[in-house]
Amino acid sequence: MEINISGLSKAFHLKDSQVQALNNVSLTTPANQILTLLGPSGCGKTTLLRCIAGLEVPDSGEIRIGDTTVFSSTNNAFVPPNKRGIGMVFQSYAIWPHMTVFDNVAYPLQVQKRPKKEIRERVRKTLSLVQLEGFEHRPATKLSGGQQQRVALARALIAEPKVVLFDEPLSNLDAKLREQTRRELRNFLSELGISAVYVTHDRIEALTISDVVAVMKDGQIIEMGKPKELYFGAKDKFVVDFIGGANFLEGEVVESAEGLVHVRSPMGTITCAEDTQLEAGTSVTVYIRPEAFEVLGDASERSCNVFRGTVERVLFAGESYESDIRVGDALLSVRLLPSVNVAEGEEIILHAAPSRCRILVDL
Repeated sequence: MEINISGLSKAFHLKDSQVQALNNVSLTTPANQILTLLGPSGCGKTTLLRCIAGLEVPDSGEIRIGDTTVFSSTNNAFVPPNKRGIGMVFQSYAIWPHMTVFDNVAYPLQVQKRPKKEIRERVRKTLSLVQLEGFEHRPATKLSGGQQQRVALARALIAEPKVVLFDEPLSNLDAKLREQTRRELRNFLSELGISAVYVTHDRIEALTISDVVAVMKDGQIIEMGKPKELYFGAKDKFVVDFIGGANFLEGEVVESAEGLVHVRSPMGTITCAEDTQLEAGTSVTVYIRPEAFEVLGDASERSCNVFRGTVERVLFAGESYESDIRVGDALLSVRLLPSVNVAEGEEIILHAAPSRCRILVDL
């Protein structure tokens, strides 16, 4: 089920000012896949989700869920939340502590006055899906954070919604449980083939759980694409930095030919894989992810992008060394494998493949 959003705007009017939460947002969510709205606090992602749910009324624009127009400022259309065929999982889970797991999950069907036999069977199947079979009579207050999150998911799924909306559902979990739960959630949604819109400010969560990521800033969608495409090939500096951090190097094109662009930069000449032809003298920004570098034993091992540097700082981070390495006039953030033995003050040789050196054209 696709969601089509066109020209959506929403402002909040304060006592002495106005906050433009959404500014002419348009997008189409992929059917039966997970779209994540990613961005910093205050960028408009939760407001957009609440507009889709019908919990906020936009000032202008249109929202369609499948073939149904649920909001249109032109036609004065507004379908209330309970008629939109959606499920929603909140940051706080919003499960009722005085109810059992069964009653929490069964509630949407009880409101619809479904037969008791049907309710029992569907609750059983849904709890099995989220791996909570046998917990039917457990009080909600006796569950762990991860189990409460699954109860909230089961309640959102039991009415067989067209779309499920998630508002930062894992933010209250500790790091280990969050990692485990996002894997389970990804598996649940993929197996069910349900369309989902997921809100988070956590880039790892967005990259691992999504089919498509839309990065938001100041009430607008800055860039949208598959996680791997955005991580390795984003075209906007804010998106590059927000989705994974990078070394940004201002430079000038020296030569551009045969899919390679040579850029003069503070760390020397960098060769970048780039299909677009750029004229010599064009100002550009090169970005290189910290993990793109490898340490060479000899400069002759590679034909280009070989740089000599000095290690200024090394921090052991378990799965990697987080290092600051001075190359020419640039101080690079470099992530090295633990198997690479480096020490502060040591001179090393770095290499970055042209395909890992990306170009942003200065506008």
